[in-house]
Amino acid sequence: MEPVTLTTDRLVLRPVGPRDTDAVHTAAQDPDIQRWTTIPSPYLHEHASGFTEQLAPDGWATGSMFTFGVFLPDGTLTGMLGLTTRALGTVEIGFWTAKEHRGHGYTTEATLTAARWAFTHLAVDRVEWRAEVGNTASRAVAEHAGFQLEGTLRSAINNKGTRRDCWLASLLPSDLGLPSAAPYLPAPTPPPSDAGR
Repeated sequence: MEPVTLTTDRLVLRPVGPRDTDAVHTAAQDPDIQRWTTIPSPYLHEHASGFTEQLAPDGWATGSMFTFGVFLPDGTLTGMLGLTTRALGTVEIGFWTAKEHRGHGYTTEATLTAARWAFTHLAVDRVEWRAEVGNTASRAVAEHAGFQLEGTLRSAINNKGTRRDCWLASLLPSDLGLPSAAPYLPAPTPPPSDAGR
């Protein structure tokens, strides 16, 4: 797929390339990013160049992963966001925010923008968010973006060789007032229980 650029009033979401390597490398030195994401630790310059020059462009080319750098209009990198295809009609969203840009709502804004794009341009009917249990900052972003928490998955993330439990949440087109690409038949609501009568 040809890479695309998305914009909001405050942000530019665009594909990353070699010109972004230094900014990605610098931001990813933050211990919190290395702790809560699956990026290598320590995060070397060669990891950043492999990401911006090969991994991210290859994802767009194959349609398997759609990676956006999240930038201010002046070109300052505030974070990264990716949509990875997991199954037919389902993508998983992942993101990190540069330390100095946290608390401004940038990642929530970028998440909603990318989800709308996925629903309207990729025939996606479900965006999943997963994060290791305890990553409350990531969970706050997902909840502010309207994701519905669905539960905890045991041993569902492998982070640097250790299996970890994770939270799972989802966002559907209807959550944003958008139509689904495929018909959706939700589970019926169970009748009230007669227990205790």
